[in-house]
Amino acid sequence: MTDPTARNAENASAETENTAAEPAPRPEFAEQPDPVAEAKREAFEYKDKLLRTLAEMENLRKRTEREVADARLYGIRKFALDVLNVADNMHRALGTLSAEAREAADAAIKGVLEGVELTERELLKTLEKNGVKKFSPEGEKFDPNIHQAMYEVPNADVPAGHVAQVIQSGYMIGDRVLRPALVGVSKPQAKPAAKPSANENSPTGDAGK
Repeated sequence: MTDPTARNAENASAETENTAAEPAPRPEFAEQPDPVAEAKREAFEYKDKLLRTLAEMENLRKRTEREVADARLYGIRKFALDVLNVADNMHRALGTLSAEAREAADAAIKGVLEGVELTERELLKTLEKNGVKKFSPEGEKFDPNIHQAMYEVPNADVPAGHVAQVIQSGYMIGDRVLRPALVGVSKPQAKPAAKPSANENSPTGDAGK
């Protein structure tokens, strides 16, 4: 005869096993993402990418324009330097004649000189149209960035450290130095020696002391 207590224990154990084997109840609906919030997030990401792309394109456009402008302006640098040699030679040729020699020259020679001067002026105008400008810094403060000092010269009319003489004019191309000006720089004047007083010159200057 079976023990009722043992039977009840077996039934309780079987019920426990069946209960443990059953899966836990799942919610009827899983949590779904908010479609509006998701759409806003994606829109923000696309807008950010668009703004970044537009900024990069604008920077590229500006950089390209600057490079094209620089190439157009500074691309003639070597050619301009060669032309300056011609202008210098013309200026030196005109400078070899004094005012007296010009006055004494006949009409034919004067015509040639006027033609050379006109050609020099037209050459400088053409260079200026292409961004090359001449500068002569006489009397200006010496600037090693655009001037090249050749020597120092005493000059009471020009402050020390200023350009006293221009040996060769300089040229700029755009905002850059194409060729520095060759200059002589004024140096400080030596102070005159102090003159002796009347008492020092007098042989009896100390007699009354």
